Amino acid sequence: MTLDLSAAGARTPRIATRGETVPTVPPASTTADAVDVTALLERGRTLTTPVLRAAINRLAPPMDTVAAYHFGWIDAAGKPADGDGGKAVRPALAVLSAQVTGAAPEVGVPGAVAVELVHNFSLLHDDLMDGDEQRRHRDTVWKVHGPAQAILVGDALFALANELLLEIGTVEAGRATRRLTSATRALIDGQAQDISYEHRDRVSVEECLEMEGNKTGALLACACSIGAVLGGADDHTADTLERYGYHLGLAFQAVDDLLGIWGDPEATGKQTWSDLRQRKKSLPVVAALAAGGPASEHLGKLLAADARSSDFETFSEEEFAARAALIEEAGGREWTAGEARRQHAIAIEALDSIHMPDQVRAQFVELADFVVVRKR
Repeated sequence: MTLDLSAAGARTPRIATRGETVPTVPPASTTADAVDVTALLERGRTLTTPVLRAAINRLAPPMDTVAAYHFGWIDAAGKPADGDGGKAVRPALAVLSAQVTGAAPEVGVPGAVAVELVHNFSLLHDDLMDGDEQRRHRDTVWKVHGPAQAILVGDALFALANELLLEIGTVEAGRATRRLTSATRALIDGQAQDISYEHRDRVSVEECLEMEGNKTGALLACACSIGAVLGGADDHTADTLERYGYHLGLAFQAVDDLLGIWGDPEATGKQTWSDLRQRKKSLPVVAALAAGGPASEHLGKLLAADARSSDFETFSEEEFAARAALIEEAGGREWTAGEARRQHAIAIEALDSIHMPDQVRAQFVELADFVVVRKR
């Protein structure tokens, strides 16, 4: 198979020799003059954090302390900290989706918190499975508190997410819970696919997109609909918002895949060439392998040898840089940037099939633009 890279605007690549910030991915449109995306993200964080903290306080010791460390509220010694709590895109989308129905953003808060709990359940387990020692510029939970606590706290967050929704006791809460559990199952499917792909020499672009749709798209889709469901939205509205979120999730993951190879460690909080060190079959890699040509063939031989290598862990920066250069030369970087733009455009188009206040629509568009124009 030869992958058509023309849609991504492939051109003579600039070969990277060290970890770099990913170039801006131009959004399809912008409403920057009308919408302050920083304020939207901060609103989501401000509305959800007190409820999230109260939920974590329900956990039995020491899980409450371990979870508080994971969320950045305390340091490894248990002292109060002001850690990086992440971008808060999902909470922002969840509270915004409530406004599609005319409800107040606060209506979406239980859904926002539930989604955030499931997201962090996945991070705790992913860090352990991937062997990641750093997240958000500090040691991961399993590194500080041990693998057992990472597993237990992750499980507890998942259970807590469903508990919070079901406590509302309404028909809408039941509908929201069903959507959340379906998204969680897809997320787990995606993680299982991701792990299995690490042990294969080749993965198709279609398989990679399916995996990323499960692992990232499903939960972001849920975030985009759960507030609306709690606000009484019908299934057509909720399904359409999920379609927006699913394709936004694919755009989000495409950018993440770029950052996973070429991201600036100062911005991402991860090592240089992070995904290459973990042998991840991310979009730039699979696109480069499918492209054909000398760089693609050379890359394929190197990665196949890497999979059998007993000294892979001792590879130098130059060896990872050489693999990143081949990915770029084969067109994988450009194709992935183009795919981020394509998925972004599909997400925005989905918004046209449902009625919502103009300002709410503008905020959805601006949040989508933010997802594909970022450095971490």
